Order: sequence, then C-alpha cells, then structure tokens
Amino acid sequence: MRTGHLERFLIFGSFVTDKELPGDVDVVLVMAEAFKLEEAPRESRTLFSHAEADARFGARVFWVRRGILPDREMASFLDFWQTRRMA
Repeated sequence: MRTGHLERFLIFGSFVTDKELPGDVDVVLVMAEAFKLEEAPRESRTLFSHAEADARFGARVFWVRRGILPDREMASFLDFWQTRRMA
C-alpha cells in the first residue's frame, strides 16, 4: 500500500473455513496514528471506503487508525474481530 502508514494487515473470511463454497474475504487495515486519509494516494482511497472496496475488490475492508485505542484494547479489538467474523 502506497500510503506508507500501514502497520498491520489482517485477512480472514469463509475461505479459511471448511465451507464448500467459501465466498467472502474480510480485511482489517491498521494504519499508523499519523495516517490522514486526505493525504493518501488517490489509487489507495478506494480501500478506505467500505462500499467501494466491496464493489471493486469483492472484499469487506475495514480500517482503524492506531492511537484511537490503547495498545491493549486494540489487541483485544482485533482478536475479537477475527473470532467474531470467522464464526
């Protein structure tokens, strides 16, 4: 990603299950605290619009900026998200 601010990329969805026809991909982008969407390269901005990313890439993309939660809470949030989304 050309923003220079991606700290963590999580990918999951039904494709990691034993479903006969897996069909969804979920992505969480953890961006650096200094990340500013308005400064992101135009070609990257689609990733930060949930609806546009789904329509263009067929993936549900969510993003969060580091610093909105303390590190411990961020880790708990990401652990919960992965478990909940895969269920």
